[in-house]
Amino acid sequence: MNAIPAEIDTPDIMVELDVLDRNIERMAAALRAKGLRLRPHAKTHKMPEIAARQLAAGAVGLTVATIGEAEVFAEHGATDLFIAYPLWIGPRQAERLRRLAGTAKVAIGTDSVEAAEAAGRHLGAAAAGIEVLVEIDSGHHRSGVRPEQAVAVARAAAGAGFRVAGVFTFPGHGYAPDMPAKAADQEQQALGRAAELLAAAGFEVTRVSGGSTPTAELTGTSATTEVRPGVYVFGDAQQLELGRCTMADIALTVAATVVSRHEGDDTTPRRLVLDAGSKVLGGDRAAWATGFGRLMDHPEARITALSEHHATVLWPDGGDLPALGERLRVVPNHVCVAVNLVDEVAVVSGGKVVDRWRVAARGRNA
Repeated sequence: MNAIPAEIDTPDIMVELDVLDRNIERMAAALRAKGLRLRPHAKTHKMPEIAARQLAAGAVGLTVATIGEAEVFAEHGATDLFIAYPLWIGPRQAERLRRLAGTAKVAIGTDSVEAAEAAGRHLGAAAAGIEVLVEIDSGHHRSGVRPEQAVAVARAAAGAGFRVAGVFTFPGHGYAPDMPAKAADQEQQALGRAAELLAAAGFEVTRVSGGSTPTAELTGTSATTEVRPGVYVFGDAQQLELGRCTMADIALTVAATVVSRHEGDDTTPRRLVLDAGSKVLGGDRAAWATGFGRLMDHPEARITALSEHHATVLWPDGGDLPALGERLRVVPNHVCVAVNLVDEVAVVSGGKVVDRWRVAARGRNA
């Protein structure tokens, strides 16, 4: 059991540096062995220090979700950025993209003729310096078009002055039990079909982009050229329950203190309360998840309820109930949300805090 450093006040997010670096290298090596380019999604960590480690390990660039995130990472030296989102671009967004494209290679996503045309109108001649990837729906049924609709969107983007580089998707339906392999297969089929149709229509397809943390290492090479996982750097309780990581792969936990404990009786459950609620853990809980997070050193326990500053933990019979004041490590369900709730994280190595990293892109939602 790794102790929480004495200088940590709870609740606080801790990042185990050695585990983080191991996760970064393992994913880079796995995709390199397949001949796939890695473009990690930086919305998970929002920290330039982690992005620098990913790029040093061989990532070809970064994926972000917003113009604001792109601006932050460009300010810290990133030179190749993909905003993997169907942006709706007005005059202010266009001006920001013009400035961004002056310092970095920029690609954006789109999934409609209307959005592509609007972006071109506002960007004018600057559109020629920005790449577009058409978003494809590969089964998640969020944003994205069917493969058969990709050519119409691509033609609109080209007509608006953009260079169409290819297609992308997010196989988000892989975030469910028994679904990662199926989602990865559907991703390949949808991307492959869309890329074929674009090529037949005369487009030079140089990027076919997919992947998520549950599906990244299952991604085939028949269609995809690059993969965009994000959560893999930290791991979280969702990935544990999906079997896509182990406790040994968890690099980020929330340090929490037992502030209330109850042995329980015939009418009340055996439980304790931690000082880490939804304002630091986030409130995400998938329908299939067994709780609102996991305890790193007590995997049999379950967080059954969250308030803003309370986490209620049901404790199994037979095990000693932790004492008041005892400090425990909590694995959030969805690590991306947890990181976005704090200004900085404690970086831990060898049981000591060795640094604190600012969450530089926190709140950059536009």
